[in-house]
Amino acid sequence: MKLKKLCVAIAVAMPLLGSFAAHAVDADKENRVFGSIFGEYYMPDTDKTESAAWDYMKKDWGYGVEIGYYLNEHWALRAEYARLEMQSKLDGTDVNGNRIGFDAMYHLPQMPSIYIVGGLKRFDAAQTSTAVNVGVGYKHFFNQNVALYAEGNRYQGIDESYGDAGIKIGMSYLFGSVVEKAAPAPAPAPVVVPVVAKVVDTDGDGVNDNEDKCPNTAANHKVGPDGCTIFVEKMAAVGDVDIEVRFPFDSAAVPADQRFDVQSLGAFMQRFPESTVAIEGHASNIGNPAYNMKLSQRRADAVAKMLKQDFNIAESRISSVGYGVTKPRVEGSTRAAHRANQRIEAKVTAKIKEPVLR
Repeated sequence: MKLKKLCVAIAVAMPLLGSFAAHAVDADKENRVFGSIFGEYYMPDTDKTESAAWDYMKKDWGYGVEIGYYLNEHWALRAEYARLEMQSKLDGTDVNGNRIGFDAMYHLPQMPSIYIVGGLKRFDAAQTSTAVNVGVGYKHFFNQNVALYAEGNRYQGIDESYGDAGIKIGMSYLFGSVVEKAAPAPAPAPVVVPVVAKVVDTDGDGVNDNEDKCPNTAANHKVGPDGCTIFVEKMAAVGDVDIEVRFPFDSAAVPADQRFDVQSLGAFMQRFPESTVAIEGHASNIGNPAYNMKLSQRRADAVAKMLKQDFNIAESRISSVGYGVTKPRVEGSTRAAHRANQRIEAKVTAKIKEPVLR
């Protein structure tokens, strides 16, 4: 289950990382030392969360540091220390521990920002154990020294049978400076022999081919002097986003294991700074309707507060409203209906571009 969630998270993130990579600096990494700090969301195996031997440890956060060395542009070695601030889901007591280990990293030749990582780790949380890890990561360099990275790992126990997972977000610093290489002398400009071409308008958009920078535009699109489609930007709804936040009965606190979709929404709004969201809180049809109306408002406000505090989304871009039991997703008074109706939904509006038609 942990591996499935990790793979889903990485698959969702890859399209965003692909567009982000287009603006990355191609840092010269060969023979340079790097150091990193990171935060990590750690997900123990289900067997650990249900075992007294592992103190019923639950998903929680950790942090750590790394030191490493790039052998060349593709291969690197690193040592890691992580502090795991875990808790027991049985009584909330601390199940803290440490993780130390070594990794080898391989950066893909065609996509050097993406790398594969594997190594050996030693844990001392609840029990002392050894595990091998394998994962994938993305590192974005802003200049020749500073980079942000995200990384997902699967930890497979060797002396104990378990399969944990973890997702890191961190910052790296490459020590040393890059020696500037002399630019090659420019090649002499080729001699261009002017050719007199017959003036035609192949796509019939009113701009001759010799001036048309966008051939084969749609017949119903209005074009500019360069022959390219004219677009207009406007704010439009991109659809209802069910962020799947499920609340315990009579609670407005967002559970730790229900934050992934809220985090995905926060990342989307950071990526599109002109987007806005309307958060709708709902409640199950149990108890007093007036109380449920206030409870649904508190649930909506809790998600709005998380977007503002954790993702720095401006308050002007967020609205929250509670609907109580007035808009049930599932009719009826069954346990399944009540659980389905204890939810948060979101309506996101973002700027889109539409062609101007003739």
